[in-house]
Amino acid sequence: MRRAAFALLVLAAAPALAAPSPIEMAVKDADRPAADTSRDAGRKPAELLAFAGIKPGMVVVDMLPGAGYFTRLFARAVGPKGRVYAYFGTQYDARLKGQGQDPDNQFAALKHTYPNLGVIHGPLEGFVTPQKVDLVWTSDNYHDMHNKAYAMDPAKVNKAVFASLKPGGIYLVMDHRAAKGAGAGVTETLHRMDEDIAKKEIEAAGFRLVAESKILTNPSDDNSKRVFEQGEHDHTDQFVLKFVKPR
Repeated sequence: MRRAAFALLVLAAAPALAAPSPIEMAVKDADRPAADTSRDAGRKPAELLAFAGIKPGMVVVDMLPGAGYFTRLFARAVGPKGRVYAYFGTQYDARLKGQGQDPDNQFAALKHTYPNLGVIHGPLEGFVTPQKVDLVWTSDNYHDMHNKAYAMDPAKVNKAVFASLKPGGIYLVMDHRAAKGAGAGVTETLHRMDEDIAKKEIEAAGFRLVAESKILTNPSDDNSKRVFEQGEHDHTDQFVLKFVKPR
């Protein structure tokens, strides 16, 4: 009798197993394709979403979402009461279609799997959302705004993003880091971004830099290789910047 009572006391004292967080559940989502999950080791999605502050119920924009790697994660992490918009810039639409891809067809299946997902097409300089949002996220694309092929003004994009966010909203920008002082020209040649230029431009739109992360820092990358060289893309040294729209 005493042994049974003791066993019950031990069980009662043992810490309950913590339920997985919404972010952990999003990363483990069975609907994620192997093409995405195979990249997780290099992209560190759980750490990045936690750094950004992604939570259930949020309204998140994946600006220039590519094939939807982060879009899928956001849709699961914000849950059914949240909302995710995949925002395709018209300049990027043209590039994708030129490569034989159709963003609408590509995301049709995603919208079926993730009912809280919406797709927006429009020029980035005229960035606008159906509602004020909690977070705008762009990964490995900020440098493209400087490239002549897209003919856009980053200052106008940043101001439009600022206007679409709620007060206190987050603008999360990550990109392949260029060498210190490399200047804007490397966006064309290396597809990298001078971190100091990005900070200056984004703060000029009214944002305040509140945090920087070393999640994707890679000291073995000397910041001088072209991003699209074999084996480089998911192993580059990247900066991760978190800006806030002041209340």
